Amino acid sequence: MKSLLLSAAALLLATAAQAEFRLDARYTDADGDMVADIPTDPAQLVDPATLVFAYTPVEDPAVYAEAWKDFIAHLESATGKKVQFFPVDSNAAQIEAMRAGRLHVAGFNTGSNPLAIACAGFRPFAMMAAADGSYGYEMEIITHPEAGIAKIEDLKGRTLAFSSETSNSGYKAPSALLRAKYGMEAGKDYTAAFSGKHDNSVLGVANKDYDAAAVANSVMIRMIDRGAVKADQIVSIYKSETFPTTGYGLAHNLTPELQEKIRDAFFSFPWEGSSLAEEFSKSGESQFIPITFKEHWTVVREIDEAMGVSYDCK
Repeated sequence: MKSLLLSAAALLLATAAQAEFRLDARYTDADGDMVADIPTDPAQLVDPATLVFAYTPVEDPAVYAEAWKDFIAHLESATGKKVQFFPVDSNAAQIEAMRAGRLHVAGFNTGSNPLAIACAGFRPFAMMAAADGSYGYEMEIITHPEAGIAKIEDLKGRTLAFSSETSNSGYKAPSALLRAKYGMEAGKDYTAAFSGKHDNSVLGVANKDYDAAAVANSVMIRMIDRGAVKADQIVSIYKSETFPTTGYGLAHNLTPELQEKIRDAFFSFPWEGSSLAEEFSKSGESQFIPITFKEHWTVVREIDEAMGVSYDCK
């Protein structure tokens, strides 16, 4: 049986402006895997002396510079190159950096993966997972105990915080759900606010700046575990099906040899006792597993289609 969220997306497909996924004209996809091919012309390949790595801007970049420390050392050893952590402050800035050739390896959030692939030549190949191979997170709509909100319908006339328009759980999925399943439109039935990041949304609800927010619960879980917010400051009124989480990959025009070394670094990373394990074990992850955009991001593309998302690159 389909989830409420998929049902909402299916209902929207009948009326939404449908946008077929396609790559920007600067990229090719001869093998039909929905990601940019590695250039066959050696003149188009790059082999930078320093690799720039960025993690999706879901929380305080300073926290994640420390969390990725051991992985970056491993990536340096595997590639023989210096690796620089690039603390991006928005999804748009991260995509533009890869499109412009300033970013080589990255983790893009769930909702940004399609746009990063279409417009920046991003080639995802890995995702974090639990020891048993399970992966993903849920979108939750949260409120605070004193808001007087017990169910979705209670959001009428209230302020609902989203993170950014490129976010799957922070905007696209909850918007599709509210519109199709509950007939609720932003600006008419509730006021939409944009916090910029999931952690801002969680903090905003906990501190009563927002009546409610749509967030990725993996971010919220880690924040509670770190003590950034207390569990009793948050009340969840909706939890979605499981979505794929951050997709990790690289720029399409790195040399094939370098791309292979980077891939190997992800799958050979020793998690136990690492700074990465210390941070991400809070939400259950303990390994990288192989993924494909064509298979694992099907539900995300369906929601994008339902929302009339355009992959045109400006």
